[in-house]
Amino acid sequence: MKNPLIMTPGPTYIHEEVRMAMARPITNPDLDASFFEFYQETCSRLKEIIQTKNDVFILSGEGILGLEAACASLIEPGDRVLCIDNGIFGNGFGDFVKMYGGEAVYFKSDYRRAVDVALLEAFLKKDHDFRIATLVHCETPSGITNPIEGICKLLNQYGIISVVDSVSAVGGEVLKADEWAVDMILGGSQKCLSAPPGLTFLSVSPKAWEKILNRKMPIIGYYANLSHWRNWYQEKWFPYTQPISDIYALRSAVERWLMDENPIERHKKIAEAVRKSLLDGGLDLYAADGFSNTVTTVNIPENISFQALYQTMLEEHNILIAGAFGFLKDKVIRIGHMGENCHEDKVYLTLKALDQVLRKHGIQPKVELHKAFISYM
Repeated sequence: MKNPLIMTPGPTYIHEEVRMAMARPITNPDLDASFFEFYQETCSRLKEIIQTKNDVFILSGEGILGLEAACASLIEPGDRVLCIDNGIFGNGFGDFVKMYGGEAVYFKSDYRRAVDVALLEAFLKKDHDFRIATLVHCETPSGITNPIEGICKLLNQYGIISVVDSVSAVGGEVLKADEWAVDMILGGSQKCLSAPPGLTFLSVSPKAWEKILNRKMPIIGYYANLSHWRNWYQEKWFPYTQPISDIYALRSAVERWLMDENPIERHKKIAEAVRKSLLDGGLDLYAADGFSNTVTTVNIPENISFQALYQTMLEEHNILIAGAFGFLKDKVIRIGHMGENCHEDKVYLTLKALDQVLRKHGIQPKVELHKAFISYM
């Protein structure tokens, strides 16, 4: 069977150059001095994407490792941690907080809208006794991008360390980590950068380092302990053997992103065209505002199931789309237009297939989705 067109919100399709980078001969990353330089250069290129001068590291494990490593390294028993919650992942941060002995205090926000900075400001005026705050840049299940610029600047006014899950946003949304006073940015290889799954990358500000290195209680565990990375380059020592082939692929993907004329604008243009075409067709978006430029979440019409949509898209059109989980399970479909998925031809084919599948199952879009999409490009 021909490989399906992967139009999910990560992992995404990867370019052949990236795939072939994994075939490069490997060396011993613990002993070869040239690999330390290669790793450092790759981190420097990631800094360009994140727009930071802070330390950046690549960890061996997919995006969740970054979330856990941040919580494990920053949070001490009894720390009050503000969890900014307007979706599944924002809420889930609280589980990591509690796992490492912190007290999770939730700022609850409408799950169909981006976080309202004014409401958060009012909340913090009454209670800002927090060392750390966690938040999500792109709530992937719901297709919402949060205004982290305003949120992180606000948190910084109170000296609160900001930990931002940007796994589904880095490379597809505007991100200015230093200008916006973001202390920790967490990213993943398999989303907008379109490298294979398996790597986390993250940044650590001086304020975050101060908390990590001056704890009263030692960090629990080893693999998620960021303190081991403090002087890795000076000492030419990795805490564990690096997944060299995955890093070769990530480097290739990062170079492709940096050579792209304007990847952020491309994501924005295609995302807007997708949303407009779906709305023209009479479909309902899950999000009410804060629309993501990397993933669109659509409410499933009545009289059709997610499984029917998914199976027909795959079996008759060889296109893989996503559903969701948690409270959105079987209620929405998600189209990932991020990274290598975010090109006109792939999105056109996806919407053309979706149009035909809906009509086959008795749903009549008001316009042909793919033709509407092209009209907005």
